[in-house]
Amino acid sequence: MAGHIQDRWHKTEPGPDGKQVRVKADRYGVGLRYRARYIGPDGTEKSKSFPDKQKRKAEQWLSNIEADMSRGDYVSPDAGKVTFEQFATEWMATQITDPLTRESVESRLRLHAIPYLGTRPMGSFTPSHLRLWLRTLEDRGLSAGYRRGIFAHVSTVFTAAVEDRVIRENPCRARSVRAPRLEPRKVKPWSRERVMAVRAALPDPYQALVSVAAGLGLRQGEAFGLAVEDVDFLGGVVHVVRQVKLLQRHRPVFAPPKGGKERDVPLPESVAFALAAHLKRHPATEITLPWKTVDGPPVTASLLFTGSAGLALDRNRFNDRVWRPALRAVDVETGRDNGMHALRHFYASVLLDAGESIKALSEYLGHHDPGFTLRTYTHLMPSSETRTRAAVDRVFGDDESADDGPEAAQKGS
Repeated sequence: MAGHIQDRWHKTEPGPDGKQVRVKADRYGVGLRYRARYIGPDGTEKSKSFPDKQKRKAEQWLSNIEADMSRGDYVSPDAGKVTFEQFATEWMATQITDPLTRESVESRLRLHAIPYLGTRPMGSFTPSHLRLWLRTLEDRGLSAGYRRGIFAHVSTVFTAAVEDRVIRENPCRARSVRAPRLEPRKVKPWSRERVMAVRAALPDPYQALVSVAAGLGLRQGEAFGLAVEDVDFLGGVVHVVRQVKLLQRHRPVFAPPKGGKERDVPLPESVAFALAAHLKRHPATEITLPWKTVDGPPVTASLLFTGSAGLALDRNRFNDRVWRPALRAVDVETGRDNGMHALRHFYASVLLDAGESIKALSEYLGHHDPGFTLRTYTHLMPSSETRTRAAVDRVFGDDESADDGPEAAQKGS
């Protein structure tokens, strides 16, 4: 057994004959009687006290400690005393994700997790604490998707605590703790008429942005970061290698596409002609921005689209001063479903309607997983019944006489 059990109510001392005898200690009958003591892996002594008549329980506790050490599952009883705020703050300082992601995670934890969970020791959390916290977020009116993101960040903090041997289990993974369910929302792609109407309502320097987003499936930041050198007019391909991001205090930087995934997208002739015409009227502008972080190395690109002052486009200013006024001019609502991302959905719907595969669409959109693409756009795919009828019609359509069609059968019945 690791360590030993100390009986704090008794002590041994020399008897009249010089032999050690067991006698009552000064604290006999006061406080917890048994103290289980052992030396931890860090070389320091650990202990836990138990009341009278629970010596076997103390022995079992020490046996469990010994078993945990032999399996490599040992967690120090003192480790869990660190509070959620202390551990989460240290965890955030060690993250190496891109700066914008770090800012988002830190903001969510400081606004929606630390005020409610921060003072509680990590080792004291139970599933009921997490359920109460999730209910509090729901009562505050936060959307299910936003709450789900916050919950994922908190769960990641607890997972890190498990891996650092601060706690034994992640309370977010208890059966009774459920991540907020996303409200089912189906993408409703714009019609061609709406796309063209919004394009016409935009100022001339930005009309080709619609061709880029709706004809290549680029995200807004990727469209803002598209440079002349990325467009292979002869090869019919566009290399998506950067985006314009806003970091601390809305400072712009160049960064890799979302997920760090560069990609090549086919360049249709119609989009190529639109970009060529745009360049004739609005020559590309060389823009130099730091790479990935505000103090990163400078990178220069000849951007196709810039602001009126010849600077990289700022998504907040662009959406407020250019995009939304164009939507209002053609009587389109300016809600979350009608941002520039709607053009990306339009691109996906066009490709699926033309029979493009989910795998190819996923690559063109720069998704990390074709399964995500399928879940997002599966309702836009032609139904199996439609495909079956079309396939059979292609085989037998030319051989069947018009006089023998369904209408003729109805007349003869």
